[in-house]
Amino acid sequence: MNMIQLYQEAINKMVVAFNEMASQLGVPKRVFINGGYAYRYEKKTIYVAIFLKLARVVTGLQAIIQLNSAGLLQEQAVIHRVADELTEDITFLTFSVIFADATELHNKYLEAFFEEEIEGGKSAIESAQKRPMVPRKKIRSYINKDRGAGEDPGRGAEISRTLSKTYSGYVHAAAPQIMELFSGDPPIVCLGAAHGSPLYQDHVDDMFNYFYRGLIAFSYGAKSFGNEGLFTFLFEYTKEFATKSGRAEYLVQKP
Repeated sequence: MNMIQLYQEAINKMVVAFNEMASQLGVPKRVFINGGYAYRYEKKTIYVAIFLKLARVVTGLQAIIQLNSAGLLQEQAVIHRVADELTEDITFLTFSVIFADATELHNKYLEAFFEEEIEGGKSAIESAQKRPMVPRKKIRSYINKDRGAGEDPGRGAEISRTLSKTYSGYVHAAAPQIMELFSGDPPIVCLGAAHGSPLYQDHVDDMFNYFYRGLIAFSYGAKSFGNEGLFTFLFEYTKEFATKSGRAEYLVQKP
């Protein structure tokens, strides 16, 4: 089994888990909003938020495979940044359930998350919607706070911050990241598939991190849903995934 086949196997496991969590939530309703119909869950719970974030993990991982295959490394890195925030958000939300540690920060996050883009009865121009954003620093601080594991909370937050800043340059098209499009002698910019880039293998190797973290996020999701059978299924597969990839050193302890 090559790595792409392994990644697809991982996605299939996540889809199985996603569908089981979907059955726990039930189906959303079709409601009339701002002159049209859309689907919404009746109750705006933390479980719905976790579930919806997990949906984007799956679509994001599929995008990473496709973009890497096409050699579109800058765009792949953009999705990496999206995936970083998704897995952080899922950890932030699930830990509040798993450790019975919900805070006012979680209430503010959920309020902002479910806020509609356009206020009822107003046009897009008339609407004064200004979604408040919970500072990423506070989310990381919550995730990395000391829970008796003997780890340095500050180190975890700093690693997350460094990764975010690095990939932010791809999202916002900063000069150093754009310059990575240049290669060859004399150097020319590659506007298409960049399989010949000296950085291509780095992006190939980095894919593993996002699939592994996606599986961990799904494990946390199952745990927060109180579905111990699904949690065990996912956690055991995560160990199998790391072993098959040759990176067993990534194995983590159960929360």
